[in-house]
Amino acid sequence: MTTQTKKPGISAAIIVDEGRVLMVRRRVGEGDLLWQFPAGAIEEGEAAEDAAVRETIEETGLVVTAIRQIGYLASHPKSGREMFYTACEPLQGEARVADDEELDAVAWVAHSEIKEYVPYGLYGPVQEYLDEALPH
Repeated sequence: MTTQTKKPGISAAIIVDEGRVLMVRRRVGEGDLLWQFPAGAIEEGEAAEDAAVRETIEETGLVVTAIRQIGYLASHPKSGREMFYTACEPLQGEARVADDEELDAVAWVAHSEIKEYVPYGLYGPVQEYLDEALPH
């Protein structure tokens, strides 16, 4: 008898600073996903907001604080993973590729450029948040 283990949820940090949102490019894409927000698996006993903060530091070296949860998606259309989205703001540091095994680039993206990075569109509540938070 085999037991299927549910993969942990993924927590993504939506970080806005100086009119742009931080995106990272994965070395290995998940399906169509290449550019995305700093994100990673939620560890056992960890809150989604804490995972977003931890993953941002691990991946980009940028220290952030969670402001509020933006949304939850039971199954991401591209990865099939459970997703949590958290609005964060930078506290200290500069975004860079801190985990070069996972990432090969970071970019601060203007509202008008989002479609170039994510041509299939963003999850509705994330897009709404960015529509309010970013100048366009």
